[in-house]
Amino acid sequence: MDLHYGKPFWPTLHQDQTGFPKLTTSISCDVLIIGGGFAGTMMARMLSDYQLKTVLLEKDEIGSGSTAANTGLLQFSNDEFLIDLIEKIGVEKAVYFYKLCLKALDELDKYHSYLPTPADFQRVDSFYFASSDRHAKKLKNEFEALRKYGFSADWLDQRAIEGLYSFSAPCGIYTKNEAQVDPYQFARSLAMNSQELGADLYEHTEVLSHRFTDDMLHFETEHGEITAKHVIYATGYATQEFAKTKGALLERTYTIATEPVENFDGWHNRSLIWETNRPYFYLRTTADHRILIGGLDKALTKEDLLPSYSKKLLEKLHSMFPTIQTSSAYEWSSVFASSKDGLPFIGQHPKYNGVYFMLGYGGNGTVYNMVAAEMLKDLILYRYHPAMAITSLKR
Repeated sequence: MDLHYGKPFWPTLHQDQTGFPKLTTSISCDVLIIGGGFAGTMMARMLSDYQLKTVLLEKDEIGSGSTAANTGLLQFSNDEFLIDLIEKIGVEKAVYFYKLCLKALDELDKYHSYLPTPADFQRVDSFYFASSDRHAKKLKNEFEALRKYGFSADWLDQRAIEGLYSFSAPCGIYTKNEAQVDPYQFARSLAMNSQELGADLYEHTEVLSHRFTDDMLHFETEHGEITAKHVIYATGYATQEFAKTKGALLERTYTIATEPVENFDGWHNRSLIWETNRPYFYLRTTADHRILIGGLDKALTKEDLLPSYSKKLLEKLHSMFPTIQTSSAYEWSSVFASSKDGLPFIGQHPKYNGVYFMLGYGGNGTVYNMVAAEMLKDLILYRYHPAMAITSLKR
C-alpha cells in the first residue's frame, strides 16, 4: 500500500540523513520491532533503557512511510470527545485514557530532550473551535467535562475569538502546553539514539514470512532468519494481516505546506487550530514560518484528487486569514486510519503469545504511539498494564 502521494514537506529538510545498514545475516534477539516509523523508533528507544536485545526492521527507510506525511500536531484531546468516550467505556476508563494522553506529551518532550539531533519539538497552545452554532452546546459540555476531571482549559466566546483571531466562530476551547514537532526528524533521531544505546536497526530489510512456535518466533528475510522472544508490529496503517481489528476504517487526508510567511497577523500565539466538523480542518505553523493545513478526509480510493484538494485547502486558509497571502509549496495526501470508538489498538494478539501490535489509529496517532510504547514495555517486562483492556485488539 502506498502510504502517501505527492511531496511531503518534512523529508525535504533532511536530505543528507545518514542511513542504516541492510540485514545480511541470521540473528536472534529478545524483541523484534517491525516498522521504522515514529511508533517503531519510539519503541526501540524506550526498550534501549532496559536489558533487552532489541532489533528494528524497516523495509524501506526509517521514517519514510506515514511518519513522513504526518503533520506533527500533538494534543491530549482526541478525535473522540471525552464526553463521548465516557458514554462508551465509562468515566473511570475514559478519564484515565485522557490522562495517559496528557502524560504522553510530557514523555515526548522528555525523549526529545535526549536526542542528538533536535526535531523542532515545541510546546504550543491549541484552539478547538465550534464550526457552527449547532456544535456550541456539545463543545461547552466537553469543556465542562475537561474542567471537572482536572484538565486545564479555557472557554472562549465569539467576542473573545474575534479579538484573538482573524476569523470568527461561535465558541471554542483553548488549551496550553500542547506540542508540535517535525515527525520525520523525530523518528530518525530516535533511531540514531536507539542505535547509540545498543539497539540494532536495519533499513531495506523486509520480513518475507514468519512462523510461531511455543517458545520462539521466527522471521525470514532475504538474507537470513531472525529468531525473537517477542515481536512488535509497528507497521501502522499498512497492516491488518493478523491484527483483525474490528471497525478499522482507512481514509485519505490531504495537506499542504505553504511558502514561508512574513507575519501571522490574526493568529494568536501561532496556536494549533482544529474544529468540530467531521472531517475537520487542522492548522499549525512551522519553525521556518510556513503554514501546514490539512483535512478534506475521504474514503480511500485510487482517484487522484490532490491538485483540486490542495486548492481547496489554500482557499480555506485564505478565508480564515485573509491578511496572510501565501501559496502552496508542498502538497501531499496520505492514508489515515481510524477506529469506531476513537481508540488505538495496542496490545498482545489474542492467539499468539509474544506477538504485539501498536496501531495508533486516529488523528492523535503520535500521542497514541507514545502511550503504546509505555504499555508494550510494561506488557513485555511485567505482563500487565492498566490500560490493556481499553486498547485490546479484541474489544
